[in-house]
Amino acid sequence: MGMDTVKRFDRIVAILIQLQTKRIVKAQELADRFEVSLRTIYRDIRTLEASGVPIVSEAGVGYSIMEGYRLPPVMFTREEAGSFVAAEKLMQQFTDKSLGAYYESAMFKLKSVLRGSEKDWVEALESQVSIVPGQELFNDEVPNALEILFESIAERKQVFLRYESLREEYPSERKIEPVGLFNENGFWYILGYCHLRTDYRHFRTDRIHKIERTSLDFLLEHGTIDEHRNRKEEVEKTKVRILVDKTVAKYIQGQTKYYGLVSSEAKGNEIEMTFMTTDWKNGFSRWYVMFGDYAKILEPEVLKERVLEIMAKSQERLTQ
Repeated sequence: MGMDTVKRFDRIVAILIQLQTKRIVKAQELADRFEVSLRTIYRDIRTLEASGVPIVSEAGVGYSIMEGYRLPPVMFTREEAGSFVAAEKLMQQFTDKSLGAYYESAMFKLKSVLRGSEKDWVEALESQVSIVPGQELFNDEVPNALEILFESIAERKQVFLRYESLREEYPSERKIEPVGLFNENGFWYILGYCHLRTDYRHFRTDRIHKIERTSLDFLLEHGTIDEHRNRKEEVEKTKVRILVDKTVAKYIQGQTKYYGLVSSEAKGNEIEMTFMTTDWKNGFSRWYVMFGDYAKILEPEVLKERVLEIMAKSQERLTQ
């Protein structure tokens, strides 16, 4: 059997598995995944149909498998089984208690179809892998936040929040239409349309004091979360240039994108970083203070003055 035949066989099996994971799968989605032409995908689909797989196709929509038709569970490779360990540890620490419990239940079902050697592989790894998050990701008083948000997004129902914003002295009550969730800089965020502010807002999950389902339908069409996050916000930005010692620069690389890094260039034993930031006065200046003894502000002058002001207030409090 030639290699091309083996590759095609593997691809057809993978297509069948993917068709069982979603209600509708588009031909272009399959072509992109397997890096082949649409014509090749059409040929593979015809092969599956000739093999007796009841595939329903609808022009302009995609493919689906007839309701009720399912193959028995496929066997996992040792490496695939091992990947479950990392996934399980992440789910235990980076999701709320409710969703973590559902995942634990799903893991028992997954492990039940493993062969004996794969079970041994997983068990050998489980007690040797530990993941500790850097901060609290959820309020302990709302252990089912992600569960409710997932349900809200899928069913297009508004949710009620009691939310603690940094700009408000007390938590406020809001009804929102969640568009999606994302994890950034170690925190979970909800992007949603807030009826109180009549605009889209970000809500950090650890600042949610209460969350409840409602029977209210979404009033708006929101599009995808990627569309919202890729949309350029028309807000004024300030150019900032700093020099950072190389020994420290590598430790802050993971945070630079959040503060608007646009370029970095080596200058001897230092790195010159250029930012376009939306909040030099508070966000950027306070971040800079963290490593300021290994850095220098090149521009703007107002940033230097702001950092000196913050440090003077800190010194004053230390000497009181």
